[in-house]
Amino acid sequence: MVKLPCQEVVWDLLPAIRAALAAALVRKGHSQLQAARLLETAPAAISQYLSGKRGYRIEFDDDIRAEIERAADELSSGDDANVSARLCAICRSIRERAAAEDGEPIRGGCVDVPPLSGTGPKEG
Repeated sequence: MVKLPCQEVVWDLLPAIRAALAAALVRKGHSQLQAARLLETAPAAISQYLSGKRGYRIEFDDDIRAEIERAADELSSGDDANVSARLCAICRSIRERAAAEDGEPIRGGCVDVPPLSGTGPKEG
């Protein structure tokens, strides 16, 4: 069976980002229920992320982990209520890095979500 380009993002990358964000929020003292509310997902999903049943296929490098930690800080403090934009910004960073490193972009994902201010490629 052929794997569609967007499947890598939907089945592997986004769950891994959510799992890392959930773990970061819990490390910062949030309960699983609070993390679920902040990430706008079900508490059962948070439990699966933390137990390694979901979102475990990808490990991130230090730069992406730092970006995930910043996102968790922003979500924790209430500074950034747009969870979708934050997830897409992290996903976009990972896909752009993959394209720059090996010339093989991870295709699929956020085409209609504008980047967060200060992130993404510069225009001009």
